[in-house]
Amino acid sequence: MRMRWALIGASTIARQYMVGAIRAGHGEISHVLSASAERAGTFAAAHHIPNFGSDLEEILADPDIDAVYISTTNEKHLSQAFAAVKAVKHVLCEKPLALTLEDAVAMVRAADEAGVVFATNHHLRCSGSHRAVRALIASGRIGRVLSLRLHHAVHLPPHLQGWRINAPDAGGGVIPDITVHDADVARFLLGEDPVAVVAQMASSGLGEGVEDSAMSVWTMPSGAMVMSHESFTHPFAGSGLEVHGTDGSIFARDVMTQNPIGLVDLVTASGREAIEFEKHDLYEEGVRRFHAAVAGEGEPAATGLDGVKSLAVALAVRDAAIRGVRVDVNYGGLV
Repeated sequence: MRMRWALIGASTIARQYMVGAIRAGHGEISHVLSASAERAGTFAAAHHIPNFGSDLEEILADPDIDAVYISTTNEKHLSQAFAAVKAVKHVLCEKPLALTLEDAVAMVRAADEAGVVFATNHHLRCSGSHRAVRALIASGRIGRVLSLRLHHAVHLPPHLQGWRINAPDAGGGVIPDITVHDADVARFLLGEDPVAVVAQMASSGLGEGVEDSAMSVWTMPSGAMVMSHESFTHPFAGSGLEVHGTDGSIFARDVMTQNPIGLVDLVTASGREAIEFEKHDLYEEGVRRFHAAVAGEGEPAATGLDGVKSLAVALAVRDAAIRGVRVDVNYGGLV
């Protein structure tokens, strides 16, 4: 089946990653939408997309469109996803799904009721490095997991700053931008949902009315502890994760990225072992899984429920940082 897509948002991530990923998966991009028709036209011309515009209803009225990819600013996801679901289009949506948990839950439930596939574009769980780490944990190579450390403090490049650093109403801030990713990584690697968090956040050089750095510690049902650090202001920190268990530790460097790079080492009583992993394109893998789900072959790499849960953790982190107290994670009755 050759899927026909509409891009809802002429975004950087669409340009850099998703156009190529969709086409590599034998999908066809027939439309692109932007709030600015001029911007949509420029994007369409650059990527050889035949149709463009700024009217969502007009685009969704095309009966030949099978799916939409939503990558607009965060506050627009809700109405655009509802419109796509109403038009019976499958949806792949960027994170966070919405600004509130209630809205995210409503989006996913609407898709379920309409019988369309709804997926969250959590790309990190599609990486070979993260899958290798997950396999090591599942195989028991490090014994019982004691802790997970997530290092996702980077420098946000100027062309991506804009609303992410100065527009709280659009869902700006490092917590909705990066903490949601780390929440999904923790859930993916450990196979359990955080139950409570403590946190701090700050504006450390870029944030204008929103946080640009956050640190938090999460309690897991198993008793494992998760430490998460996100920032827009750390140009030389590098990224990665560490998983420590009773029988060993895993060190994964430079793996919190959109590209298939990095190194994974396993350290046990036997010494240090370099772990090989597949270096496939993360977004191509996500699109492949989405296409398969639409064809009735399993689930997307990250479902709508995964997107709801990562948002729930991020909202708890922000709440805990604002209030200075331990906060239980509210999953909206879904856990």
